[in-house]
Amino acid sequence: MQSAVSGAVAATRALDGLVRNDRGRLIAALIARLGSFQLAEDALQDALVSAVSHWGRNGVPHAPEGWLLQAAYRKAIDRIRKNKSEIRKSADLRPLVPHEAADEPDDIPDERLRLIFTCCHPALEPKSRVALTLRTIGGLSTTEIARAFLDAEPTMGQRLSRAKAKIAAARIAYAVPGPEEWAERLQSVLAVIYLIFTAGYAAGPGQGRDLAEEAVFLCRMLDRLRPDDPEIEGCLALVLITHARCRARIDRDGVTVPLAEQDRTRWNRALIDEGLGLIDVAMRRRAPGPYQIKAAIAACHVQGKTSDWAQIVLLYDSLLRLEPTAVIRLNRAVALFEAGWPEPAMRALDGLAGELADYQPYHAARAELFSRSGDADRAARAYATAIALAASPSDAAFLRQRAERLKV
Repeated sequence: MQSAVSGAVAATRALDGLVRNDRGRLIAALIARLGSFQLAEDALQDALVSAVSHWGRNGVPHAPEGWLLQAAYRKAIDRIRKNKSEIRKSADLRPLVPHEAADEPDDIPDERLRLIFTCCHPALEPKSRVALTLRTIGGLSTTEIARAFLDAEPTMGQRLSRAKAKIAAARIAYAVPGPEEWAERLQSVLAVIYLIFTAGYAAGPGQGRDLAEEAVFLCRMLDRLRPDDPEIEGCLALVLITHARCRARIDRDGVTVPLAEQDRTRWNRALIDEGLGLIDVAMRRRAPGPYQIKAAIAACHVQGKTSDWAQIVLLYDSLLRLEPTAVIRLNRAVALFEAGWPEPAMRALDGLAGELADYQPYHAARAELFSRSGDADRAARAYATAIALAASPSDAAFLRQRAERLKV
């Protein structure tokens, strides 16, 4: 009895590690072979259920990933046999039958690069790209993804189903883009990873699966799959340097701490040093891109005792040429103010009023700049709007504290 229990425990531990570290690789290999996201997911889930009992009785096999992949192929064949008519069955099974009798593969081809480009295809809605990436490569459940993005679970389930159906209906190629498409499509992939990171970073700790950690995991994976790409290195540097500050960004009362007031001894210096090293490597490749510039801006906040605002303004000037968005213009306006140019900063903010009317950081920035310029009335109104739009309790608490200071 004790042996059976210990076997089950060992099997569960092995499977937990595989699901976390290798699920994306297994799913990618299955999708490449089966041509269906849903069939691959269902077959792998069936294989995992079988593994609990088989491994519990017989021990963990010498090639557990190969065992799971082979079992999933067989489960896929079983599902096709049950769901397809006799006329279509033989055609559906023909490419799979050789695997039914094959030995368990020790060497599984890594198809994750193809998978992540498929999940992040521009034909899909941005939110669907994020959800599908988290589901297939990150291994998050539909419930976890829905919770992270404040969606109802059925709504998120429908979004995932529609994304998979669109890939099939539009015959989106399960492939890494060619040289002529690489730069554009890579930006879509990196945007998805960074959206995942910012969602997790904004939520803070205690919100279930840490999406910021998931984004770091995805970016490290992408860097391994496609080494020596400066934009991937830039994105990884950006998330590492930003994530290094996570322990200092919320105080014991659950209130957001702005970067300038954070206790720097709580920053993770190892992550910062790794990020700074990646920036140096990327910049030496002399192929500047937006994520490298964003990483350089992040570096300007952590290298000295205070942020180098004059350098940050120059970097935002470069970034605007690549990403001329309202959010980048907002960040540049803040940098202008911090660097000692309040008049052009306020003019820039006024010019963004229409585009960023519902964007909480815009109103928070206006409130802070009005407050520091001595315009308490306009600051109070801007703080009230920012508090109403705040997405997290910690940000709302910080803004309320700032608003209270106006009354002193």
